[in-house]
Amino acid sequence: MNPPTPDKEQNLVVVARLLRPRGNRGELAAEPIGDSKRRFDDLGDVFVGGRALSVESAWWHGDRLVLKFAGVDSISAAGELAGLDVAVTPDRRVPLDEGAYYVADLVGCGVVEKGTGTPVGVVAGWEDFGGPLLLRVETGAGKEILIPFARAICVSIDPEAKRIEVELPEGLRDLNA
Repeated sequence: MNPPTPDKEQNLVVVARLLRPRGNRGELAAEPIGDSKRRFDDLGDVFVGGRALSVESAWWHGDRLVLKFAGVDSISAAGELAGLDVAVTPDRRVPLDEGAYYVADLVGCGVVEKGTGTPVGVVAGWEDFGGPLLLRVETGAGKEILIPFARAICVSIDPEAKRIEVELPEGLRDLNA
């Protein structure tokens, strides 16, 4: 059986980021994206740096995910994958609980201020520094603002309509200037 090939038009969904080799048999420590541990129970075929790989095993060491890919059997082979993202096709995503969102679905959403509808910008990506996820919002003219993805700030989220309403705390725009 041939591994899947991503369609050039298809958006892959990042589920983990490979950090570094772990052990001497080609395993890699990985940072999971999102909080669903069940997502890794039966990962199967994935894409790493645009290359299709098959996951032999996935297990948890504390809060750190450890992945072993078929054909990656040494520290040096694993080291070549460090820093790359692990992605799946959208149809292989785990269903989310109500009120939870895939951050990939937020990219491209227009961000507007609640009440006034004043445009803030468009979600271009996200940053994860260990606290709340930060939406990277392009405001125009090459400028960006980081907005915490928190219920108190992102008060209405509709990925299907590509719209997020926010109540920005006073001073947030200045903090990002």
